[in-house]
Amino acid sequence: MKSSLSVVLPAYNEADSLKNEVEKIQSVLKKASIPFEFIVIDDGSTDATHKIAQSLGVKVIRHAKNRGVGAARKSGILASQYELILTSDADGTYPAQPIPGMLKALEEAGSDMVVGARVKESGTAQWMRLPAKFLIRKLASYLVRERIPDLNSGLRIFKKSVALKYFYLLPDSHSWESTITLAFLANHHLVQYIPIDYFKRTGGKSSFAPIGDTYNYLSLVIRTIMYFNPLRIFLPLTAALFFLGILKTVYDWIVYQNIGGLDVTIMLTGIVILVAGLLADLIVILHKKSNPLS
Repeated sequence: MKSSLSVVLPAYNEADSLKNEVEKIQSVLKKASIPFEFIVIDDGSTDATHKIAQSLGVKVIRHAKNRGVGAARKSGILASQYELILTSDADGTYPAQPIPGMLKALEEAGSDMVVGARVKESGTAQWMRLPAKFLIRKLASYLVRERIPDLNSGLRIFKKSVALKYFYLLPDSHSWESTITLAFLANHHLVQYIPIDYFKRTGGKSSFAPIGDTYNYLSLVIRTIMYFNPLRIFLPLTAALFFLGILKTVYDWIVYQNIGGLDVTIMLTGIVILVAGLLADLIVILHKKSNPLS
């Protein structure tokens, strides 16, 4: 018997595309004989999104005001009855055809999450999103020591029991997807990636703010790793300062035949950062020891 899915679909002013998106996903799941429940979260829409959602015969959760796509996903997950959660977007950007294959991959490999990794970017403000996402993804890959083809794809299947462990970390904003990906990877949960297409929006207007959301992505990548593996941040900083201090010391000795105060300051700063990193790592270890399931 195939595993049942709880489909969690946030919607904010998606009256133009919501009906088609729900029917598209339902059709694929029914054709693959996958049992499912469907939950639409109306995140404070001001158009006909709520009325359309109610007409589709699915479970509808309504936020009184717009709280963010991350908050909507969390509301849907908490209201779901099945262990496996499927999340997507209501704007028509993600395909439904890969879903059965993603579920099969998760079941066969015993993964905790399968992410639909987009092979192209069709979002707004591509001139800024593409280089920013590339740099953030490379930073995230370095910090968790794993290759990440797509850090913030909205199409994914994951285990509810694992996701709930990290709810205290997950933000209400667009950075929700990035944070849950990093939380799973940093704690050595098995994450797989399935290549998918990505399309332009079929309705509504993107709430992505290029500067603000890019800043949030970057800060949340660093903050999340600080929760789980702070030495991946502190050790490179320490090494860089020690290297800079040694170069400055050698230069001052060759040119001036003495060691300047700045040389000592740089080296001491490196030592302080190293000690701070070791203390942060100790706190993480103690937290994991007292909370073995986290």
